[in-house]
Amino acid sequence: MEDMTMAETARLILGLRAAGFTEKEINDFILFIETGEEKYKPKERD
Repeated sequence: MEDMTMAETARLILGLRAAGFTEKEINDFILFIETGEEKYKPKERD
């Protein structure tokens, strides 16, 4: 699997913002992707 480019990463962040994610939710999601640590795993939204 290839690493994401900076442009792809920026589009991901912008898409999450547009979907209503908070900055903390975005940061935690990125940390979960990179580390796999359960404490950063996204929780189901209401």
